[in-house]
Amino acid sequence: MTNQDHLSTELRRLRKAAGLSGTEAARLTGLSQSKVSRVETGAFMPTEEQVVALCRVYRAPAKVRRALVAITRDLREEASSARVVLQRGAWRMQQRIGKIETASARIRSFQPTIVFGLLQTRDYITALFGDSLPADERDQTVDARLERQRILDSNREFHFVLTEGALRWNMGGAATMLAQLGHLIEVSRRGRVRLGVIPWTAPVSVPVLHGFDIYDSRAVLLGTQTATALVTDEREVADYEKNFTEVEHYATYGDIACSHLTRIAADYRQLAADSLR
Repeated sequence: MTNQDHLSTELRRLRKAAGLSGTEAARLTGLSQSKVSRVETGAFMPTEEQVVALCRVYRAPAKVRRALVAITRDLREEASSARVVLQRGAWRMQQRIGKIETASARIRSFQPTIVFGLLQTRDYITALFGDSLPADERDQTVDARLERQRILDSNREFHFVLTEGALRWNMGGAATMLAQLGHLIEVSRRGRVRLGVIPWTAPVSVPVLHGFDIYDSRAVLLGTQTATALVTDEREVADYEKNFTEVEHYATYGDIACSHLTRIAADYRQLAADSLR
């Protein structure tokens, strides 16, 4: 699946298997025809009740219905305080994000302050969590985040944009950042991953307050100092898509992006060497 996420693709497949048109499905479920269409293109986030109604009309097997409802539940809009996330187990949030990523065909991310979770090295993740978690839970959370990265080998579409400022934030020390930059260079050369770097020299006119991840055109995940929020309101998702289009305009890609990564890595290499003197 490269153009549609699993939820959309499966609901469309079920409708066709039932021999129903979009108009007929809308009439039988009480949804509008446009809403049925937008569900199937990933432009609208249905409720659990709407997914159940569609599955009932399509006579979907119980196992399929439960799987689609589970995806919908993972994508539900909510905000969780950082304190609550830590109390429940930060690794649980990593697993939930992993489910959202697995259910998506297109993932776009913008980060002005840190490296993307899907592209972080173990040492970078460990430094990022620091002492906020007990050692055993921190290891479990790090492993859960690294497990998410297996999705990079799938046929999904990945588009990442980050600022040079995010790479200049010396997380974990020069050695950790040097390895992290090497990993980014390696990942940027993969065919499935499009990595954009906005150099500090690029004049911009778009203010940025925080990073965000867009899943298809259905949901946006964003984090602040005190909370993590999943947004599914169509208008808000559209606003973030517009913002992503604005910031990607400033990004460099391919060999040029790699040259910036190499330049920054050279500075960290020098910094590591200086610390040994």
